[in-house]
Amino acid sequence: MQKVLESINLDDAFMFTYKKVNSISMEGFEQFFADLPVDPYMKAKYRYRRLSHFIVSGEKLIKQPHGYLFQTKEYNPLAGDIKREFSELDDRLIALDNFKKMILAFCDSCKLHPEAGIGVHQIRTICSPNDSGNPAPEGIHRDSADFVGIFAVNRNNIQDGATHLYTEKKEKPVFNKVLNPGDLLLINDHEFFHFTTPIKPVIDAVGYRDVFVLTSPSLINSI
Repeated sequence: MQKVLESINLDDAFMFTYKKVNSISMEGFEQFFADLPVDPYMKAKYRYRRLSHFIVSGEKLIKQPHGYLFQTKEYNPLAGDIKREFSELDDRLIALDNFKKMILAFCDSCKLHPEAGIGVHQIRTICSPNDSGNPAPEGIHRDSADFVGIFAVNRNNIQDGATHLYTEKKEKPVFNKVLNPGDLLLINDHEFFHFTTPIKPVIDAVGYRDVFVLTSPSLINSI
């Protein structure tokens, strides 16, 4: 891993960290974003999503039984207080060495306790000449986790889509950056609100933004 490019630390407590992770190749990820099912909980069909739950034991990645995602309306005014069920990640994706490297980078950087639950959200947001895509339709928010990681996989024919971090919703962002493929942003969810601006195409065609969002705890409950 490269050195930390940007970070804030207060009394040596982890706050947020932005890294370029050169050890993880994007090769092999694309095909698994191309067949994501549409998010059934969004009225506008511009977001596609899968979700699975893991723990890490040593260097071993262990997939957990499928479950549902639950957040209260305090954290998600659009889809809070709903048991949301999504299709699981493709087993062939989970088998990729680069997928495991991504999760280990999240665990190591956040210093998660052994066998902490980790939710992995695989998300594609699309846009077209007539419609922008909104990666964060709930607005400036927290996820109700301890730690959140955003790992950027691909940006295709898009502009904007900058990720912001805020100490308070009504203040100016303390972090404002477009995440490019291989970038990993790690956030202490107790300390910061986050948001990503809508995306628009560069040329007159469909564009998309692919990311993995990781949370610990996983926010996933057993069915």
